[in-house]
Amino acid sequence: LNRKAGENLTVLPNLTQRASENIEHYLIHLFLSGFYTLILFPVGLVGNFLILVVNLAHRGRLSAPDLYFANLAAADLILVADSLIEVFNLKKGYYDNAGLCTFMNLFQQVNLYSSIFFLTWMSFDRFAALTRIAAGAAHACRSCCLIWAFAVLLTLLPFAVAQVQHSGELNFCFANVSQVQWLEVTLGFLLPLCILAVCYWRIAQVLRRSQRHRPRRQRALRMIAAAVLVFFICWLPVNVFISVHLLSGADAAGADAAGADTLWELYPLTGHAVRLAAFSNSCLNPLIYGFMGETFRKKLRLFKQTHVVSLTHGGCRHSRN
Repeated sequence: LNRKAGENLTVLPNLTQRASENIEHYLIHLFLSGFYTLILFPVGLVGNFLILVVNLAHRGRLSAPDLYFANLAAADLILVADSLIEVFNLKKGYYDNAGLCTFMNLFQQVNLYSSIFFLTWMSFDRFAALTRIAAGAAHACRSCCLIWAFAVLLTLLPFAVAQVQHSGELNFCFANVSQVQWLEVTLGFLLPLCILAVCYWRIAQVLRRSQRHRPRRQRALRMIAAAVLVFFICWLPVNVFISVHLLSGADAAGADAAGADTLWELYPLTGHAVRLAAFSNSCLNPLIYGFMGETFRKKLRLFKQTHVVSLTHGGCRHSRN
């Protein structure tokens, strides 16, 4: 009897400690989600929508960087809307739903690939513009179509293969397959990082040898460099998180098949934080484009003059009548 009483006394503090840790983790979840929802999410939603509307209103006069940033805004707008699932996922709810897990990760991977491919191609395009005649809008439009097609293909092809291999599993989410995670880290992060490093190293060499380049090109280069820097700061945590798990030898697909918890379920708080950091990239891009894009600011002023003012005058005439 005394032994049982002693065991009960040791179990009680453990339960209390576990409950306090759960409450602490939930509060951190709530703070991160609240900060994202109240501050970053409105900026991303309104900012990306505004970039698309303003550029579409001037689609006949779009330069190549403007066209790339407009497509980047479209990809970001999709991910910002998709991020609400993660925001309200305070108790790892959607990880238990295979359909919702797959749906969210499909959108996230398309955005990841399209964003980094656009940024990589924009950097290469700026290097080419410094060394030869800049490509026109028609060439940029074809490049955007190819980037979107490649991003969708790179997402759907592994998804189809994984679905065939795990067709009999009810609670299967393709994002937990280690091969898919390796593909995301290498093609969506490490390889573009190497290409961008070479591009900006060559750009620095060209700018050092010649100072005759037009200021407009240099401004576009600074804007793209800022977007690249913010991208890697935001996406670095989630890629490090996945890479550490993969390099530790844990097979996410095997763990999932055996009924064990996946990476995101084992470390829900860390997973929630790194995903929100990745989503914040799509919210910060409009600020970069708005503050550093002189062409966009001019288009925005013209857009307000032609549309907002005309709507105001139309409302005044209607009220007089």
